[in-house]
Amino acid sequence: MSKQHLICIVGVGVPYFLIYNFYMTEDRAKFTQMKDGDAEDYSIIAASNAEDYNHLADKVLDHLRMLENDYGGFQVDRLTHCLQTATRAYRDGKNSEYVVCALIHDIGDNLAPANHAELAATILEPFVSEENYWIVKHHGIFQGYYFFEFLGLDKNMRDKYSDSPYFESCREFCEKYDQNSFDPDYDSLDLDFFIPMVKDLFKKPKKSIYLQS
Repeated sequence: MSKQHLICIVGVGVPYFLIYNFYMTEDRAKFTQMKDGDAEDYSIIAASNAEDYNHLADKVLDHLRMLENDYGGFQVDRLTHCLQTATRAYRDGKNSEYVVCALIHDIGDNLAPANHAELAATILEPFVSEENYWIVKHHGIFQGYYFFEFLGLDKNMRDKYSDSPYFESCREFCEKYDQNSFDPDYDSLDLDFFIPMVKDLFKKPKKSIYLQS
């Protein structure tokens, strides 16, 4: 497909992910059942999967943008909350990995409202430290300290993790950056400021079952 053809298709409103799949996928495996695949098939698939990392950050950012104008009853929309959380962490001197975790900690709010923290943590897990993964995974429970009692739940639910070496780190995240980031008057940094950090984090996983040890 030529660039001209690609531009024409974009112009008629074909979803980007369809264009991307059509444009990028030229070689395809022969099998219809995985058990029938051979080395050539899986070489093709591996190459395609490796290419996906070049676009992963953009996909994460696209989903993050979906939080705009989604207020969920708060004074600021969910994207603004994420930007505010990341900005507070950045201005407090946290490193870029931590800041990106702060930025996308609630990325699952509109897709997995029952377990949004776990979804965000799963996205981040191959790319971040065990501590940062743990913070994002458990921040929903730790955030409950500030409101669970109003829902008839135990505000101290987080205490069951008191033996974790990351308990204090998660408590700090919620106290200093998360629970206080619903301020419509706070001067958050724009999403564009964080894009280089996001792209750097997601360019290559640190751990995965698909990586050779």
